[in-house]
Amino acid sequence: MIKDLLRRFTILVAAIPILLYPMGAEAATRLQDTGDKLVVVIDPGHGGDNQGTLENNHEEKFMTMVTAQAMYDELIKYDNVEVYLTRTEDIKMSLAERAEFAASVDADFMFSIHYNASENHELFGSEVWVSSVSPYNGYGLQFGYEFLTEARDMGLLVRGVKTRLGDKGDYYGIIRESVERNLPALIIEHCHVDNEMDTDFCDSEADLKAFGIADARAVAKYFGLSSSKLGVDYSGHDLIDASATSLNSITKNDDTEPDICQISLSSDEGYGSDGILTIDVAAADFDTPLMYYSYSLDGGVTFCEREVWPGCDALTGAYSDTFQLDLEVPANVTPEIIFRAYNPYDLYTDSNLLTGPERVVEETHGSGPDNRDGAGPASGETAAASGEKEYPGTTTFRPAVSESVEEEQEVSLLSFLKLCLAFVVLLFITVFVSQCISYQKRRKRRRQRRNEFGDRRNQIK
Repeated sequence: MIKDLLRRFTILVAAIPILLYPMGAEAATRLQDTGDKLVVVIDPGHGGDNQGTLENNHEEKFMTMVTAQAMYDELIKYDNVEVYLTRTEDIKMSLAERAEFAASVDADFMFSIHYNASENHELFGSEVWVSSVSPYNGYGLQFGYEFLTEARDMGLLVRGVKTRLGDKGDYYGIIRESVERNLPALIIEHCHVDNEMDTDFCDSEADLKAFGIADARAVAKYFGLSSSKLGVDYSGHDLIDASATSLNSITKNDDTEPDICQISLSSDEGYGSDGILTIDVAAADFDTPLMYYSYSLDGGVTFCEREVWPGCDALTGAYSDTFQLDLEVPANVTPEIIFRAYNPYDLYTDSNLLTGPERVVEETHGSGPDNRDGAGPASGETAAASGEKEYPGTTTFRPAVSESVEEEQEVSLLSFLKLCLAFVVLLFITVFVSQCISYQKRRKRRRQRRNEFGDRRNQIK
């Protein structure tokens, strides 16, 4: 009774984030006023000896250049917009130099192009890093929503529009240097090149160019651009509602682990078909949505690869706070289950340890002394008669051989013994014949000697 009440209370508390976060994006106008002239700067990240991410035969500084050039080629097709690149060659530029260049052309926005990787190659998905300073935080949220919507339509996981803080304010230098020059800037991390969930999106030049076109389309939607060449008009496009005077909560840096993570067995019936054990999951993070989960069947020694949290929508903050999960447990194992919940900042909380019932799988064996329950062939009954195939082996770890192998061994031994017997008989006959011949030769020589001696005895001296 107490356990059931505690479980209900946990689920109720876990539902709080659903009430705190909006379930959809509210339409609004653009916070940023650009006037009559629009200037966009595209910054291909890294360059020169700053190679960026090096994973799966990728080199980020070249990837960003391909994407940035495609973004440039697409954006210049829109009306009334000037577009610049911070670099067009493989050269090294400091973050301050990039921001200074953007400021020198009176840029309305600088978009820094990047690709991602994680230390343990566990992460996947797209994200946008924006300033924590107002009004740039609101600008970044409105654009980030547009780009991540494009990324989600491509099939990528959306990791959110996020801020990260450091000792000097914004953690990322390109954002910090731009804000110091009153310039909106953000970082687009298109995908993780080191995780198989994302690699199909960045494996070719065509893939990298597709990202650039998606970037340009997001910029066009954010600024409400139109293009006579492309035949599109986004002048009436509505953006997500955001604040220009305070930090938008959905972008807030979350430096705490998820608040709740509990698991229990869904029923007392144990395993279903194919060794499936179903558990109930109740989890919540009161600051950000839950993004991934993983689980362990060996008490936390090893965990499976991360999976997307059910109902996760980092653009609205929505996620499922309770769900059921089917676990496939190996045969003859007593699972010790730990479930792990991750938020968008890759902090996690482990659940309680849940010891499930042992999954016992009876092996099929041939006839033997242990078959006393009538399930298998009776003693002395052949496999053909019982209609079941016999397999060698016993319920112990003692090696066993099948009857057919034993018969083959007996036949081989009998043949060997017969061969040995035949060899012994042949050897005996050979020795016997040899002795007879030798005996006859000795008798003949003795007769010859007697004859010779006898002749000599009869001679007269």
